[in-house]
Amino acid sequence: MEFVNAHALSRAVQRTAVLTATAGLLTAGLLTGPASAAGPAAARPGTLAACAYYNGTALTVHGQRGDRVSQVQCLLANRRYLPWRDVTGYFGPKTLAAVKKFQSRHHLTANGKVGKKTWRALYA
Repeated sequence: MEFVNAHALSRAVQRTAVLTATAGLLTAGLLTGPASAAGPAAARPGTLAACAYYNGTALTVHGQRGDRVSQVQCLLANRRYLPWRDVTGYFGPKTLAAVKKFQSRHHLTANGKVGKKTWRALYA
């Protein structure tokens, strides 16, 4: 009998549920991706992407990679602090600059670290 990590299994089930729900909304036409993805002719101002990478508030900092970083980048791109081409899953210098700019404009400590207060502001 193989050992299964309950936490990893729970995360996998949760991610699958989010992706399935997002796919259903996309198929039904109720949710759209970034306007730039369809090309300039189809671009509609105010169209936002569904950011379904991560839904927590864990500290996310320069140099990290993964779902948390992709979530930060997607939320920043939705607010036009970061170009969509820079949503890469890597927290590099461009993401750091975008986070600091977002923080300063939202009266947060502009340290480039995405902690609970910055997550809250990004989701607001």
